[in-house]
Amino acid sequence: MGMIKLDDAQTVIRYLRERERRDADFFFRSFTDDQGHLLGLFWCDTQCLLDYAAFGDVVVFDSTYKTNRYNLPLVPFVGVNHHKRTVLFGCGIISHENKNSYEWLLRTFSDANIQKHPISVITDGDLAMQRAIRIVWPNSSHRLCGWHIEQNLVRNVHNDKLKEPFRVFMYDCCSIQEIDRKWLAFLAENEVPKDSWLYQMYEVRKIWCAAYHVGKCYLGLRSNQRSESMNARLQMQLDGKMTMLEMVEHYETCLSRVRRNEADDDIKALQSEPFTAPDASILEIDAKKRFTPNVFVLVQFSIKAVSKCHLIEILDGDDTEEYIIGRKDKGDIMTYVKCDCTVEGNLKGVSCSCRKLQSVGTPCSHIFFVLGHRGERKLPDCCVLERWTMGARNAFPPLRKSTMYEYSTTLLRYRDLRNINRAASFSASRSTKGYERLKGALLQEAGMILPNVGANEGKMYGPVLPQAPKADCEDIRDVLDPLHVPGRGAPKKKLKSTSSKSVTKCSLCKREGHNRRTCFMIAEVFLSSTI
Repeated sequence: MGMIKLDDAQTVIRYLRERERRDADFFFRSFTDDQGHLLGLFWCDTQCLLDYAAFGDVVVFDSTYKTNRYNLPLVPFVGVNHHKRTVLFGCGIISHENKNSYEWLLRTFSDANIQKHPISVITDGDLAMQRAIRIVWPNSSHRLCGWHIEQNLVRNVHNDKLKEPFRVFMYDCCSIQEIDRKWLAFLAENEVPKDSWLYQMYEVRKIWCAAYHVGKCYLGLRSNQRSESMNARLQMQLDGKMTMLEMVEHYETCLSRVRRNEADDDIKALQSEPFTAPDASILEIDAKKRFTPNVFVLVQFSIKAVSKCHLIEILDGDDTEEYIIGRKDKGDIMTYVKCDCTVEGNLKGVSCSCRKLQSVGTPCSHIFFVLGHRGERKLPDCCVLERWTMGARNAFPPLRKSTMYEYSTTLLRYRDLRNINRAASFSASRSTKGYERLKGALLQEAGMILPNVGANEGKMYGPVLPQAPKADCEDIRDVLDPLHVPGRGAPKKKLKSTSSKSVTKCSLCKREGHNRRTCFMIAEVFLSSTI
């Protein structure tokens, strides 16, 4: 049964308002239609804002997850942290997958983050989302998810001879002129009709062909697999009957798990070092100390590939040196590494025509080859992005928590009673008389409290949702629940049972409405504190 049956929209807004009251930096917004039905929500806590400030260069999101009683898309904003692990920047719920809804969601996300726009965005193929990104984030590079394209390729193209040539367009990093020439030849050779899926993909090739995104910062991401992975976590223990508040609660649980994983990665990085061979180069040792362990594993691939590089020519300039590098496994392809030097010949900066440093954020094998050839003993700062190091958060407060569960007043009273009970239980357990007296008092109190929940402010001890009366505001009393979006069918309603149940009395406290087992459980909560 759902946590809430009526006034679902008002309840979730009331909860998020209370979060705002408790956390000065918590951000929340909602909007409704003319009739007052809820159309959208967006929220993010303080840690999300700090994470976006540190790692918000690439944002990955989609709206394919719709497991709730209203069939509404849940849209988590996902990125990658300094350990190349998933990090969350916020979450939204929208009623319709149209341009206006996505535009509101993106603008709200930008407002929460002081109008900091991501460098690059990876999404699914939703046309409404594409239009909204062009309007709200016009300067951000936008790329379609490779995984979704692969799925659509299998679904729409049934000729196996066309699939492999199509995949070339996805991953070939040649020049734009070359990829356009290959496209025209492909369309003509296979007589691709203009109303086909292949031709439609040709028309939007600029947002998915690799050639159009060479050198753009995507941190090595080609798909929204991180968002898909997050959705897979959110789908755990969920069904089509869940309320909006249950969605928020479960999202926060997943958020806490993500942050615990990051904390574990931080501990491992601070307490251990990745393995390097005894004959490792001085540059590899330097890289090991500067990158996080997970990123260093990727850097090692470039270091090992140095053995495949060979020097073709060196071009000297006034304050620059240009190295022409070949790769034994790349045929006649030549790569140009440019070194900027001081008057004394010291290295100031380095760049490579393969542009891996700009797109992935780690130095390529060509750069490592040139640095080794020059006898450099450390990586230049331009080759070590701060976001891939343990210092990625140095500019921000050391905060990592989820405030989903707050300590209620009831919980504080419970803790006080528990501490008193420890001493009392130890003393009473020394004699049969004291044991019976304390046990009777506890059972009597338990029997009085349990049937009268209203007298206990409607709360239970332990972690509770912060739904305080202070969050009850006039402006949300007219907010109506979202309308169910057609597509998967409305959830089936449970039929109420017409059979009446007999009311029994507890054999311990003689009260109606609960049983002997309940009394024992209540007593066990108090007595277990002495163990």
